[in-house]
Amino acid sequence: MKRRDFLKSAATGAVAAAGASALAAPAIAQGKRELKLVTTWPKGFPGLGTGAQRFADSVTKATDGRITVKLYAAGELVPPFESFDAVSQGNADMYHAAEYYWQGKHKAFNFFTAVPFGLTANEMDAWINHAGGQELWDELSGQFNLKAFPCGNTGVQMGGWFNKEINSVEDLKGLKMRMPGLGGEVLRRLGATAVTLPGGEIFPSLQSGAIDATEWVGPWNDLAFGFYKVTKFYYHPGFHEPGSTLAVGINKDVWESFSASDQELIRACALAENNYSWAEFNAKNADSLDTLLTRHGVQLREFSDDVYEAFGKASQEVLEETAATDDISKRVYDSFAEFRRKSMGWSELADAGYMRKRKQVLSS
Repeated sequence: MKRRDFLKSAATGAVAAAGASALAAPAIAQGKRELKLVTTWPKGFPGLGTGAQRFADSVTKATDGRITVKLYAAGELVPPFESFDAVSQGNADMYHAAEYYWQGKHKAFNFFTAVPFGLTANEMDAWINHAGGQELWDELSGQFNLKAFPCGNTGVQMGGWFNKEINSVEDLKGLKMRMPGLGGEVLRRLGATAVTLPGGEIFPSLQSGAIDATEWVGPWNDLAFGFYKVTKFYYHPGFHEPGSTLAVGINKDVWESFSASDQELIRACALAENNYSWAEFNAKNADSLDTLLTRHGVQLREFSDDVYEAFGKASQEVLEETAATDDISKRVYDSFAEFRRKSMGWSELADAGYMRKRKQVLSS
């Protein structure tokens, strides 16, 4: 090789190496990339932690190891609620979490997990994928150097575990309850104290009396956390999370460094996990509810109409105030609310209508 060609090649290599070293994450070596995925979930926790791991494994397998995703559970690399900053700032590459955990960054993030009296899982998927939700999500998350997708859904959540019966709105006053997102603000307006806790801190807080009540997810996860050991009053339906979307958020610089084909592959893995996890929650919740009721003496309670109407009135106030925060919050809310208005008629006619008739026929 001529000296001139050698120097040119060496200079080119130095520039490439400098560019690679500037990407603190993901690590790049011999055409392979390792991505750090941080989560807000305990390691191996059913549905949430295992779903995050399944997504990581899917990307790794789909690329035959060319892109390896290594999962770090809550607290292993960063504390759970610091996942957003870690990915936004490039100290990690991806997070798996619920977007409403980031309402301190921007309240509009709530709409991309769940809001009180919001959309069901079916409706959330429809809004995000076919009615402008993803585009608004891209605009919002892009302000924080992120790109996010749906990557799981828990379906309708339960109303929560209480250390006493809730027979009236008065019974909510003074209650200390774990509830994140805008649902927590609804509780505050009704006289309760809302507390945001990561999953791993809920049981000891309930056990010690630091909180009087908690919502988490549904029977499958609630059984795994053992809430029935502390309290027996289990309320339904949850007003706060009718279809909670889980998300994978990716550092935007990392996302844009991928080829179009790799972007599509990661998007497809997230979509597959979104569908798979929702099916899993539905399957596991049915069995787990039976276990809670028949083996552990849990007392199932339904919120009264008066209490639920109070939830509804306060929820609308909270949503409208959130929409008034700034321009993008208003546009997200307007899109969300318009889709909710249109979808309610179809969901009631189709899903709810069929379920009522099915129960009527099969119970006769």
